[in-house]
Amino acid sequence: MIAIGGAIGTGLFLGAGSRLHSSGPALAIVYAVSGVFAFLVVRAMGELVMHRPTSGSFVSYSREFLGEKAAFFSGWMYFLQWATAGIADVTAVAKYTQFFWPNVPQWIPALIALFVILAVNMVSVKLFGELEFWFAAIKVVALVGFMIAGIVLLVTRHPVAGNVTGPSLIFDHGGIFPAGVLPAVLILQGVVFAYAGIEMVGVTAGETDNPKKVIPKAVNSVAWRIAVFYIGSVVLLVMLLPWTDFKAGESPFVTVLSKLGVPAAGGVMNLIVMTAALSSVNSGLYSTGRILKSLAAAGSAPKFTALMNKRGVPFGGVLLTAVVYLMGIVMNMVVPNEAFEIALEFSAVGIIAMWSMIVVCNLALYRKAKKGEMERPSYRLPGAPYTNYVTLVFLIGVLALSYFNGESGRILIYGLPGIALLLVLGWLAVRGRVRRIAEERALASGFTEPV
Repeated sequence: MIAIGGAIGTGLFLGAGSRLHSSGPALAIVYAVSGVFAFLVVRAMGELVMHRPTSGSFVSYSREFLGEKAAFFSGWMYFLQWATAGIADVTAVAKYTQFFWPNVPQWIPALIALFVILAVNMVSVKLFGELEFWFAAIKVVALVGFMIAGIVLLVTRHPVAGNVTGPSLIFDHGGIFPAGVLPAVLILQGVVFAYAGIEMVGVTAGETDNPKKVIPKAVNSVAWRIAVFYIGSVVLLVMLLPWTDFKAGESPFVTVLSKLGVPAAGGVMNLIVMTAALSSVNSGLYSTGRILKSLAAAGSAPKFTALMNKRGVPFGGVLLTAVVYLMGIVMNMVVPNEAFEIALEFSAVGIIAMWSMIVVCNLALYRKAKKGEMERPSYRLPGAPYTNYVTLVFLIGVLALSYFNGESGRILIYGLPGIALLLVLGWLAVRGRVRRIAEERALASGFTEPV
């Protein structure tokens, strides 16, 4: 259920509105292309998990295959991804709330959402899992229900907001690429953000009863979820309403239901998509807590982030993430209209870095297997090592396109040297402790790792 929930989030429920407005029906093609690479990444992650299940996820694999520097980099970039994604998600909750109370300052519902999810994560892993199960169930049922209703509208040719539904809505409003190919290419980074979370199956592997049985099923189901929930829903949306009717800051699903004229339908859907944003905040606090604990155990993060409470929750790491989320509350006070897009751009950098590390670790596993140093599991990334190289080229290309993606994209590019400097300074500050812990671990286990 975490794998399902991770594949359906704010990037689809809220971000699709602005992407449809800027690129039109071409969004479905962009989702399909990005979906292929997202699936390759999660398959690479699945092979690593089958090699050695661990709750340290790709940070642990970076340490095993690439050394402590790589583990430091991947762990903190993952933290950046979920910390900034959390800012985007609490912003989304605030925007959804304004559907009902437009005069409420945006930062107030964002702060309330943060404290509720923080309380859940501090209680126990079991409560997190229970809540995430129901969040995922609500999202899936809502999307399936919407798609069934949309198909009925198409079959019966029921008009929506005065428009006759069907493929004609696509071709009568400029075709598949109404704004041209370039706008469709430029939304790649936002689409990559939409797929963030699919790697959660790797993070949860260490706390799963039977990972070698469960993980392959979860990973393989990513392909059909992308096809149905992302590509299918976008195709359906543009056959129910002209792409020009969708807008940034509003869920396209809410737009359609509101224009149908069904009493309270838009409001109900708005509540449902709010659970998607809350689910993402929930997952972010969960995963960063575990990643920071793994980093702290290796000396790469402050010691307090490894602190556990009696219920097995790494509360130090969870609290550190919550503090960063509070920066998002300030952004909602200062720049409420730009907060979501700015956070999305920085989150996408973390996603690209983290996905790249997964692919590189998988490539290292492949090379070690070719040398006879270890054995690849039977569950593998298809087409390796060529699919590894192609995926890396795609991810680097998406990052480069950020510069042309408006003001928020340029803010990101200008901010990259600052991120790199912080990583370098951070490594210089902890490398002595990291190497000492690595040597102690190597002596205890009887083998050495690259440092």
